[in-house]
Amino acid sequence: MVRKLLLVLGCIIMLFVYTAHAAEDKKAQPHASETELAKQVQNPVGDLISIPVQNNTNPGYGPRNNTQNITNIQPVIPIRLNKDWNVITRAIIPFVDQPVPERKFGLGDVQFSLFLSPTNPGRFIWGVGPALQFPTATGDSLGQGKWAAGPTAVGTFMQGPWVVGLLMNNIWSYAGESDRTEVNQFLAQPFINYNLPAGWYITMSPIITANWKADPASDTWTVPLGAGFGKVFKIGKLPFNGSLSAFYNVVKPKVGPDWTIRTQLGLLLPKALFD
Repeated sequence: MVRKLLLVLGCIIMLFVYTAHAAEDKKAQPHASETELAKQVQNPVGDLISIPVQNNTNPGYGPRNNTQNITNIQPVIPIRLNKDWNVITRAIIPFVDQPVPERKFGLGDVQFSLFLSPTNPGRFIWGVGPALQFPTATGDSLGQGKWAAGPTAVGTFMQGPWVVGLLMNNIWSYAGESDRTEVNQFLAQPFINYNLPAGWYITMSPIITANWKADPASDTWTVPLGAGFGKVFKIGKLPFNGSLSAFYNVVKPKVGPDWTIRTQLGLLLPKALFD
């Protein structure tokens, strides 16, 4: 397991290093304002390198109403294929503090997605590609023990201060530990952002999931409802994106958390910084 973990993480790190260099644009560009950067980072397939760290605190988890915590490192790196097409790489590297059946902390299952997206799409921006999940968890309670894959797609509409869209995927297991439950799960993340002056914005981006293998079937869906706010700001020449959101799970499995408190801080690397 350790060898497999190091191999997967090593491949991801090498890909990030390569794509960071590949993403540099030699053509000079003006530095974007905080509001313009906010719109770019709100687009899941935007032409912008970002390295967000997202923390999800989930109170009311499990039969004893414990608090679960998941910290995701989520680098997003675009690759310019040619003048017409980009490939956007998105990874989720989770570190899980799991309270049940006994408290355990460690790496969860790494997820990796690729989106093929046009470079000049107009107001409606889209991307399609594969979503992959690797059994990198350092403990049984921290992951699913399965290799899984499936399709993913995103569509984004940008008009004035609004950035609105939907990201979806469904993955199925195809290999892994034989004594673990097969994976067949769906994710949909609608997002609505309204941008204000000086880099401030209002955001709503709940993560809706369905576990098609849930038993009983009443535990299939998790449907949160909530919203938050954020701001893009600069420290020196480096721009950052920070946000705070809260979601109440109006539909959830019996042992699922009641709430999610999501905080995020991300470094933004617009191409103008490399010119």
